[in-house]
Amino acid sequence: MYNSKIIGLGHYVPDNVVTNDDLSKLMDTNDAWIQERTGIKERRHVVSGDGDTTTTMGVKAAKIAIERAGIDKDDIDFIIFATLSPDYYFPGPGVLVQRDLDIKTVGALDVRNQCSGFVYAISVADQYIKTGMYKNVLVIGSELHSHGLDMTTRGRGVSVIFGDGAGAAILSREEDNSKGILSTHLHSEGQHAEELSLIAPGMGKRWVTDIIADNDPNDESYFPYMNGQFVFKNAVVRFSEVIIEGLEKNKLKSTDIDLLVPHQANLRISQFIQKKFKLTDDQVFNNIMKYGNTTAASIPIALTEAWEKGKVNEGDLVVLAAFGSGFTWGSVIIRW
Repeated sequence: MYNSKIIGLGHYVPDNVVTNDDLSKLMDTNDAWIQERTGIKERRHVVSGDGDTTTTMGVKAAKIAIERAGIDKDDIDFIIFATLSPDYYFPGPGVLVQRDLDIKTVGALDVRNQCSGFVYAISVADQYIKTGMYKNVLVIGSELHSHGLDMTTRGRGVSVIFGDGAGAAILSREEDNSKGILSTHLHSEGQHAEELSLIAPGMGKRWVTDIIADNDPNDESYFPYMNGQFVFKNAVVRFSEVIIEGLEKNKLKSTDIDLLVPHQANLRISQFIQKKFKLTDDQVFNNIMKYGNTTAASIPIALTEAWEKGKVNEGDLVVLAAFGSGFTWGSVIIRW
């Protein structure tokens, strides 16, 4: 069995910066309120008409990752794309990446695991490489949230949190089993599915025809819903559990962690986890202050920035961890 390792990273965010003060002009909120609860100072939003979509942002991030990996685009054997905001209801963006990168007809798979999407996608890629089926797998996390948020006072509890952007990684074969991805750990608890969800349009409860027929100006079914405090309480428990699970699997301790890259859901969650594991500021990488919560894109954007800043070096123990809608959560333990 092979190991897999990350050999290239890239990220892309739209140019348009939206500050908390900008949001206060659209809804009843303010900079202090947002920062106190989330740690977010600003985020990026795609400007309508500028051509950015979930797919195009993913492709831009992928091109950087491919170049840094030092491989040709036609060396890619498989594509995995994690998002909750696809360009189309179907097909998913994975095949659009194959088209836009103009590569041979490799397989493409979409992962719908929201905030845990990139961790799940890395785990899937890892299995393909471990078994020898594929050598180079492109993994993308990309989101365009802003066009689908309720940018009024009614929706402020959710809308102030999310931002747009994309990150990508190239995973490749590693023959030294002490290097690369050591293990991945995935969990779900579907009984809480509707605590963080977007119900419509969907085939289960409300389709577009139902929304049109009701013609209800107060309809919130096609905006994301989040039971914030309930999500927070579950997140801090599950984050801790899944990090410990990963460390124990590899006979490691929290003191062995060189860098923890948590999903950027809320700075308060990251700080809680940092305190619990007694990690220094240098051992945890956060960038939610600049980008908000970019869901499936948050870990690859953060990991790329950490690498660019020289915080990820050969031999380092890097831990990725996520929790989100589903509920789903997971971790990745990497020896860089």
